[in-house]
Amino acid sequence: MKKSSLAAALPALAITGLLLSGCGMFRSEKAWQNAQQQSPLQIPPGLDTPSATAALVIPPPGSNQPSPNGATARVGSTPGMITDGFILADSVDETYRRVGEALSNGEIGTLQGHDDTAHSYNLSVVASDLPTEKPSFLARMLGKGSSSSSTNVAPRVVVVTVISSGQGSSAVRAQGEAGAVAKVVDSLKSRLGGKG
Repeated sequence: MKKSSLAAALPALAITGLLLSGCGMFRSEKAWQNAQQQSPLQIPPGLDTPSATAALVIPPPGSNQPSPNGATARVGSTPGMITDGFILADSVDETYRRVGEALSNGEIGTLQGHDDTAHSYNLSVVASDLPTEKPSFLARMLGKGSSSSSTNVAPRVVVVTVISSGQGSSAVRAQGEAGAVAKVVDSLKSRLGGKG
């Protein structure tokens, strides 16, 4: 009886092997051998992508003049330098005087010099390279929000200029590194009541 079960198992094993091999031995040629290179797709005339060279043009200095409804930040020609500002509804001379009073107490930064003809002030401002993050509520409750971070805090030079923005208003603009400019603009805006 053992010979008959072995005789039945051998043909079944051979058929199973053929089925598992995918019947590859019955094909005479493979499809990939007959594949031919097709021509690449062609873009029809008039459907080419538009020129992107104008997207990389850096605007000239002074092209970001503050408008009466607010000012926007402009990255300067030097990496890391930024110009930002705000509008006050006052004359240039009066705004220059008010900015001088706000800067003279030294809370925003150390006044290094001023130019009355150009209506500008030079400040040395201690500000971080990175924006400060407020600690979470849980960190403040556990007393872990008071530790200072290890960011680079060094004096930065900021130039504050007062220019006319037309129609009886003037623009206060600060130029320097981003962290220092943000500190100066925010402090002056809150003290002088500027918009934008």
